[in-house]
Amino acid sequence: MRAAPRIAGLLLLFGVLAPIHVATKLLLRRSPWPRWFLAAAARICGARVKVRGHRAGKHVMLIANHTSWLDILILGGSVGCAFVSKDELGHPFIHWLADQNSTVYVKRAHRKGAKDQALAVARALGGRKPIAIFPEGTTGPGTHLLPFRSTLLEAVNVAPHDVRVRPVVIEYGAAREEVGWFEESGSDNVKRILSRRGTLPVTVHVLPPLEAGLDRKQLTHEAREAIAQRLGLTSPAHSPIGKRE
Repeated sequence: MRAAPRIAGLLLLFGVLAPIHVATKLLLRRSPWPRWFLAAAARICGARVKVRGHRAGKHVMLIANHTSWLDILILGGSVGCAFVSKDELGHPFIHWLADQNSTVYVKRAHRKGAKDQALAVARALGGRKPIAIFPEGTTGPGTHLLPFRSTLLEAVNVAPHDVRVRPVVIEYGAAREEVGWFEESGSDNVKRILSRRGTLPVTVHVLPPLEAGLDRKQLTHEAREAIAQRLGLTSPAHSPIGKRE
C-alpha cells in the first residue's frame, strides 16, 4: 500500500510529459523531456540526488557502477546521458521508454559480435549526449563491485571523435545494501523500493577523465579502481560476489 502513491505519481508524470515529448520530437526532431522525466521519476521514487564533479558533455563515455534499476533514473536525470543496454528489455513499453532516451542496444550474448557492439557505441559517442555503460553487466549487491568487462570500451578506439572516458560513481551511502538488486525478482525489488519509507540521499560523482592512450583493458582497470576507491571498496577484480575484503 505504501507504494501506491509513488506508482500513481509515476503514471501521472508519464501521462503529462509523454504527449509533450512526442509533440516536441515531431516538431523539433529532438526533445529535452526524457531527462526531465527521468529526474522527476527518480524523485518520485524517493531519490534526492546531488551531483559532484564537472559536466560530462558530448563525446564522453561514462563508466558507472550498477546497483539498482534506480541507477537509470538517477544517472540519466542528473547527468543527461544515454545508456548502452542489452537488446532484450522485456516488455515493449519498457523498450519504448528506453528508445526515447536514445538507448544504444547491443547483443551482449553474441561474442562474435564484439566488433559490432563497439561500432554501435562509437557511433553514439559522436552524438550530443554522453554515453554511459555499466561494465559489470548486471546489478550487484551494493556492498561489492562485480568484475568489469572491457568489450564495449573498444568503442573509444573506433569513435569518429576523440573520446574522453570518465568514471561515474552512484553512491547510495548507508542504503547501498538495501537498494541493491541482487538475488531478487524484478517485481519484488520494484515493490520493495517503492514501498520504502522516507527519502533516499544519493550522490553522483563525475570523476576526472582517465588518461588518454590507454587500451580498453587498462581503461577498464583504472575505472574500476577509481570507482572502488570512491565507494570505499577494496575487493579484487575476481573476488566472489558478496564477499567483503
